[in-house]
Amino acid sequence: MNEVLRIVNRVLLGLIGLVLLVVGGSVLAVGLGAPSPGWWIHQGRDDVLLTVAERTRWHDQGWWWPVVFAVLAVLLVLALWWLTRSVQRHRLAVVNVDTGDDEGAALRARALEDSVAAEAGGLDGVDRVRVRLTGRRRTPRMRMGVRLEPDADPGRTLDRLTSETLAHARASVGMTSLPSEIRMRAVKSRPERVS
Repeated sequence: MNEVLRIVNRVLLGLIGLVLLVVGGSVLAVGLGAPSPGWWIHQGRDDVLLTVAERTRWHDQGWWWPVVFAVLAVLLVLALWWLTRSVQRHRLAVVNVDTGDDEGAALRARALEDSVAAEAGGLDGVDRVRVRLTGRRRTPRMRMGVRLEPDADPGRTLDRLTSETLAHARASVGMTSLPSEIRMRAVKSRPERVS
């Protein structure tokens, strides 16, 4: 279902982009002197989008232009929101697992994320871990945010994350490689009061 929505979303974005490109390109072409068909909204270089009569038709109504601009602003915000939601990396729902019998199995990505986060959170010096799988079902990518305790050794923690935690994750899904990005930051310790 998620894959179908993604395809529909991309098709709609592509169609809207194509329509805007064709309309904008044709307006530009007519504005530069290209001949326009009789049914087109512009008839020549000196033609305008809104005539004086169209612009002043609702002039005596004080609500008209603020409503027009508010609606256009809302449409712009919605379009930008849709675009950013479409461009950002989406969390995987399912990861394909190689079971060795040429059929495979499907594993909920959230279960793998929770498992990796629990194992990484149990390492010495780790305060909190967030794991997110992105990419495709057959080629997932892992993003891990690790918050270290103040006295943790980042090098040792990174070594254990790559050699133990990520190795276990790769083995559990039957993959030889699981591209991963690990971002680590330390918790700042608060000074203690001495009386």
